[in-house]
Amino acid sequence: MEIFMRGFLVCGSLIIAIGAQNAFVLKQGLLKRKVFTVSFTCFLCDVILISLGVLGLGSLISESPMATVALAIVGTVFLLVYGARAFRSALTGLSALQLSSNPDSDIDSTWKSILATLAVTLLNPHVYLDCFAIIGGISGTLTAAEKPIFLLGAITTSFLWFFSLGYGARLLIPLFKHPITWRILDFLIGIVMWLIAYHLAEYAYELIL
Repeated sequence: MEIFMRGFLVCGSLIIAIGAQNAFVLKQGLLKRKVFTVSFTCFLCDVILISLGVLGLGSLISESPMATVALAIVGTVFLLVYGARAFRSALTGLSALQLSSNPDSDIDSTWKSILATLAVTLLNPHVYLDCFAIIGGISGTLTAAEKPIFLLGAITTSFLWFFSLGYGARLLIPLFKHPITWRILDFLIGIVMWLIAYHLAEYAYELIL
């Protein structure tokens, strides 16, 4: 049980921090837009990446400067564009209109939601540092028998967090019936996206030098 809780708490301390992925899941939850698809995609990515980290296979990717720089550059561009769209929504009040139009009925948006979720999740080099360096490093001190228990604790946190965030966001919908609340959220999301983009660009610049 101690090993399980260690994995549970280590993973929780990493994924609960405010970031592009959590902001994206929160907004999809508020819009009721493919919530299960988005939450499950985030969880599945975590299962794969954390498993690679615990098993020690992820070091091959994390130790490649070229791959890290490429991810940082692509991630920076994506977050700049996504942030700009959030600022546009803040100015136009687009998100409030989407809430009233029931966008979840659009079947074609499923693949778009999956691709957007994958982009927010996988184009951030820090996710690989978290899963491979931090989680992988901690699990490296465990025995072969303890690693599966640690892994189970870590992915349990991921499952609970993303589905709670996605579906729990609906509790805030009455608050977000006011257009001004949406404008504030979109503005804050835009700031988060651009701040992360700045740090990624700075990170890539340091690696290149």
